[in-house]
Amino acid sequence: MDWITLLRSLQSDFIKRLKSGSLLHCETEGQHSELTIISGQRLKSLRDFCWLMAEKYKRTSPVRDVFINNLKGKLGEEVVKERLAEFITEVDYEKRFGGDGKSDFTLTSNPVVGVEVKSRHGTINNVRWSVSSEEVEKNTVIVCILIQEEVNEAQSEYHLFLAGFLPTKMIKLKTGKIAFGINQLLYAGGLLSYLEQSQTSINQLVQQTSSLEQLKKSHPVLDAILDPLKLGDTYFKNGDYAAAINNYNQALQYQSHDADIYYKLGLVYHQLKDYYTAITNYNQAINININHGKAYNKRGCTYYQLGDFCRAIEDYNQAIRIHPDMAIIYKNRAEARSRIGDHQGAIEDYNQAIKINPQSREIASCIVDDQQRLIESIKVKPHDAVAYKNRGNARCDFGDYEGGIADYNQAIKINANDAEAYYYRGNAHFDLGNYETAVDDFNKVIKIKSNYTDAYYNRGNARLIIGDKHLAIEDFQKAADLYWQDGKIEEYKDTQAIILDLEIEESLDILNF
Repeated sequence: MDWITLLRSLQSDFIKRLKSGSLLHCETEGQHSELTIISGQRLKSLRDFCWLMAEKYKRTSPVRDVFINNLKGKLGEEVVKERLAEFITEVDYEKRFGGDGKSDFTLTSNPVVGVEVKSRHGTINNVRWSVSSEEVEKNTVIVCILIQEEVNEAQSEYHLFLAGFLPTKMIKLKTGKIAFGINQLLYAGGLLSYLEQSQTSINQLVQQTSSLEQLKKSHPVLDAILDPLKLGDTYFKNGDYAAAINNYNQALQYQSHDADIYYKLGLVYHQLKDYYTAITNYNQAINININHGKAYNKRGCTYYQLGDFCRAIEDYNQAIRIHPDMAIIYKNRAEARSRIGDHQGAIEDYNQAIKINPQSREIASCIVDDQQRLIESIKVKPHDAVAYKNRGNARCDFGDYEGGIADYNQAIKINANDAEAYYYRGNAHFDLGNYETAVDDFNKVIKIKSNYTDAYYNRGNARLIIGDKHLAIEDFQKAADLYWQDGKIEEYKDTQAIILDLEIEESLDILNF
């Protein structure tokens, strides 16, 4: 009997015991347990962290939603952290540059190997966990946690079940997302052994293979382990800045004229708040490559931290010259202009940033002091539907979806056949979680303008969430056809990949290997 068949058999037995309540329960850290109970001070600490995260990101989403989403995730991570103990290292959300990178843990002995945790509340028969192609690519396993209680602010105790795991090499997914139920998971009692075996296999492969290039080709993950530049990137993402600097310096021994390595060193020193050393490295990157736009942008950010706003603006000007379509640079220059009293210039830059990337929550969350000024700068006349739509878009970019919907309502009162207003309002309802209302608005868009491609695509997403999978597939297919007609080949390919994943999920047991 192979190990997959064995773990599937054990999973079937686990599901029967889960339904009857006869589970293994061990409170010793580092040992297997099917049930974990979290309450008291331990739960309070998780709550406190999640409220901090909710406060930090309250401008991009409603505070309660951010709190609950974070608490779901942290509860699941707490289970895995207790079961695997010192074998894994938790990703530091506060230190890790650019977020968690789609991994919640890495192996302590090998920071390249990622472990992603998925937490869901639901019934045994209906609960589904989903995973994206990016998560599959960046992790060795996906660990699934089932939360017995509905997650909310007042719950005093949670019963968490280690529902199972899936090795990512068993998930055949190149684009989009895929979902699976508890029956398709492997029994979690084999998780630690699987990770140990994965690490042993890598070590043995290193010892048995003499050619570095052959080694990388035979096991792609080793390309990151054995390349000091890529390993430096991994340490940097994990917040281990000393190791990152060491590996980047090793890389410079072989690539002394690589501007990107100096740029990355600048990023590390910036994170360490050693701004002058960061500037020295950005200078070196620019000396090697006079058109290194990212180095200008980050050097500008460093001057901003030092209070030299005029020099920061000069660097942002250079960065915009090289990358005129990067919204984040306009946002950065707007902040610097605001600090020297150039509020009109700041507003213009914020407008340009939003024009380039109207859906960017990162940009919206950074516009704090000038937010009201920007909205007030959009002059709205009683019968100007376009102005209402523009102000509605600005409000939604700031996370004020209710305010945006109010403006879209006014635009629709002025022109009941304004397809764009219905489309924008549908997106706002979608962002608020009002998926059926969003579908109604997208219906109106399509009734007015039958070839409105994005309305079909977004209606497909909304229908998929509320469980209308067949209708969602129809919408994605219509969107794909329109993308093809418009010559948007990449959008066509991405949408076709989503359709394929959904059709496979409907017709086959996708994990019956």
